[in-house]
Amino acid sequence: MSDKVMIFIDGSNLYHSLKNNLGRTDLDVGKFARKLLGRRRLTRIYYYNAKVGQREEPERYRAQQTFFNTVSAVPYCELKLGRLVYNNWPNSPPYEKGIDIQLATDMITHSYKNNFDVAVLVAGDNDYVGAVQAVKDNGKHVEIALFGKLGSSRALRECADKVHVINARFLEDCWKQNIRRNVQTPPQERPEPIQQ
Repeated sequence: MSDKVMIFIDGSNLYHSLKNNLGRTDLDVGKFARKLLGRRRLTRIYYYNAKVGQREEPERYRAQQTFFNTVSAVPYCELKLGRLVYNNWPNSPPYEKGIDIQLATDMITHSYKNNFDVAVLVAGDNDYVGAVQAVKDNGKHVEIALFGKLGSSRALRECADKVHVINARFLEDCWKQNIRRNVQTPPQERPEPIQQ
């Protein structure tokens, strides 16, 4: 019998990592999850993000809603939304509220409910170390998927049972649109659905 797997994705972390490391963000969440899953049994995917303010950023809000619809259409995937706080907008950028704690709480709760054997956390943030350790202390395995050592937490990598390094090769067949390898397309011309 194969392991039951739950995948927990910090959407903002993933979006910014894709944009900064690969210059594109048109990732197909379903294909990406299947790649992380391998031959194991999927229980559920949770995708966490913060909702852009419709009044503050109407264009970005519309683009994000389109993206959220594609995430919600992925089988066994649930979208979990925190919020963006707009203080002194537009002079100061908004900041996320409630995402990290919601993801950590869900991961710990599902481990105690025995809903998975393996949790795959897609994040590189040091804030998750305590939650990862709590899940491991409950007898579960935790794998981390991140973009290498640069820009990710050393403590998180060391705490994980296994680390999946996300790079161009890993994501080769996980994009919504294939861009030919021979042609170097400048990042500003690549398709980029806005999530954040």
